[in-house]
Amino acid sequence: MIRLQNINLTSPEAIQRLANNHAIAVNLRDAFPYPYTIEDAITFLGLAENGVLGHVFGIYEDDTFVGCGSLIPQHDVYRINAEIGYWIGEPYWGKGYATETVRLLLNIAFEALNLLRVYANIYEYNIGSMKVLEKVGFEKEAVIKSSVIKEGKIINEHLYSIRKT
Repeated sequence: MIRLQNINLTSPEAIQRLANNHAIAVNLRDAFPYPYTIEDAITFLGLAENGVLGHVFGIYEDDTFVGCGSLIPQHDVYRINAEIGYWIGEPYWGKGYATETVRLLLNIAFEALNLLRVYANIYEYNIGSMKVLEKVGFEKEAVIKSSVIKEGKIINEHLYSIRKT
C-alpha cells in the first residue's frame, strides 16, 4: 500500500504543495509553519539531512508523495524511547495511510533501532490521530492539562505510548 523512503529524496515542491495547509499545521508544533513556503521545505530538508530531526521519511503510495513521518530517538536516561510524528496531505486523508505509516515506523523503532517505547503527544482536538494510534495498539497514558498553547488557546495534550513486546 505505502512505503517510507528517505525524505531527502522528496522535492521541496512536493512537500510544500501538501504542507501548506492550515488543517495540517493546527495539529503540529509551531516549528511547522503556516503558510508553508518553498523556503520552509528547503530548510526542513536541510535539517533532516543533518539528522537534527531524527529519522525522517517521506510517505509514498507508488511514486506519489502523500506525507511525512518521523522517529526522534531520545537521549540520556530516555534513550530507550522515541517520539513518533506524522502528517498526511489532506487529499489522502481517510485512506489508512496514517495507520500504515505508524505501523511501518514502529517496525523501524523496535527492530532497526532496538528501542523499547514509542510515544506521541496529541492535541486534545486531534481525535483522528488518537484513533490512528489506538488502532495500532498505543495506549493513552495521561492527559496533560493546559500544557500547550496553539493559536492563542491553552489546550490539553494526550500522551500515548506503545512498548515493544
